[in-house]
Amino acid sequence: MNDRAFVTRFAPSPSGPAHRGHAFSALTAFAAARDAGGRFLLRLEDIDAARCRPAFEDAMLGDLAWLGLDWERPVRRQSEHLADYRAALAKLEARGLLYRCFRTRKEVMDDIGRAPHASPAALAPGRLDPADEARMIREGRPFAWRLSLAAAQRALGDLSDLHFTEEGAGPAGEHGVIAARPDLAGDVILARKDLGVSYHLAVVVDDAAQGITHVIRGEDLHAAAHVQRLLQALLDLPTPIYRHHRLLLRDDGKRFAKRDSAETLAHLRASGVTAEALRAELGF
Repeated sequence: MNDRAFVTRFAPSPSGPAHRGHAFSALTAFAAARDAGGRFLLRLEDIDAARCRPAFEDAMLGDLAWLGLDWERPVRRQSEHLADYRAALAKLEARGLLYRCFRTRKEVMDDIGRAPHASPAALAPGRLDPADEARMIREGRPFAWRLSLAAAQRALGDLSDLHFTEEGAGPAGEHGVIAARPDLAGDVILARKDLGVSYHLAVVVDDAAQGITHVIRGEDLHAAAHVQRLLQALLDLPTPIYRHHRLLLRDDGKRFAKRDSAETLAHLRASGVTAEALRAELGF
């Protein structure tokens, strides 16, 4: 296969050291681009300023180069494109697709605790009475912007017409043409004062800006595709093909995490593991 239109990416968050799971995901995307004769891009999802640090970024780039990966330059850093995300948010706000949510995280968690089996849609607070909203704004109360599913449906018509193609598999084996179900997530938060824009909004803007044709990532993010498909439709952005892959698990069946210091790529390198040996172990 030789498809120069094939463009994929690896998009880690530099909030800690890279581990075997990162290596597996990066190699999966890199191999797919190589086999398709396409392009492999690297994106650093670093908008969480409280957790993402330059030292982690430098270490991540070094680990990926050690693995034998190469990528196009310059690397896209989300922290350098905040204006793009604010513009997308403003477009949604101007169309009446967002509403302010003044509930604190504790209040949200308390609601979930009181109704643990309720759907996210059932727990969505909905728009406040205009007078109450105006009063809270005057008081300087912090708020988050939520995407209104009801408004989205009025804007697009029947949301059941939204689909995306899954070439890999979701956690339950989902494959093929998938009907998008953004309602399963409810009125998701798209922006918050302390963290800026959400993962969902930044990702769809980035993928469109970089011309991503294939999103290759872990199956734990399969559910995110449903919300992202809705945002693509609302923002008139292209929909890539999704190819979710299995998660690399530890011997105890749990996922690798950045706190697993013994499984970080830096530790493996220091202990004498070669990149060739690790690639072979991971099936590459």
